[in-house]
Amino acid sequence: MFTGIIETSGEVISTKKEGSNLVITIKSAITGELKIDQSVAHNGVCLTVTQIEGDTYQTVAVDETLQKTNLALLKPGNKVNLERAMLFNGRIDGHLVQGHVDGTGTCILREEQDGSWLYRFTYPPEFAGLIVEKGSICMNGISLTVFDITSDQFSVAIIPYTFNHTNVQFMQPGYLVNLEFDILGKYVARQQIFNTALS
Repeated sequence: MFTGIIETSGEVISTKKEGSNLVITIKSAITGELKIDQSVAHNGVCLTVTQIEGDTYQTVAVDETLQKTNLALLKPGNKVNLERAMLFNGRIDGHLVQGHVDGTGTCILREEQDGSWLYRFTYPPEFAGLIVEKGSICMNGISLTVFDITSDQFSVAIIPYTFNHTNVQFMQPGYLVNLEFDILGKYVARQQIFNTALS
């Protein structure tokens, strides 16, 4: 479980296909604090640390993950947002995030607004029931508040700290992002389906 508050970024050193899996080697300032078999969110995707060497570590994305996220597009030099699993002894500064990406969205607008940035994204319309005005979304691992929602688009405002400390600074129209919708909305939607089926 994560919070959507990015700890640091990592740099992709290499990617290598092994069967249908993708082995990703990442260099990060927190590598020395990681352990084998530890969960780390990469652009919002929960992956397991499989190998550590010096200031780099490896993780593996399986085909299911590659199909539903932007990880298949990673290349050496790319920056990824990193967050270790949350501790249950402190404040949750973002919102509850599982690291289970629902799908991808595409940046269609980036606009500087005198101290902040406005971004607009498309999202798959089948998730329209899981997104609410002023609610939370996890975008590339970042917990954000959404507004100006339509059936297939939403906007977010990015403060300077988030802009400077995450890979949102590299996002331009056409950039593909990972999206995880709020777990509370998923449970409510599931309960509605279940209740309808019983009636």
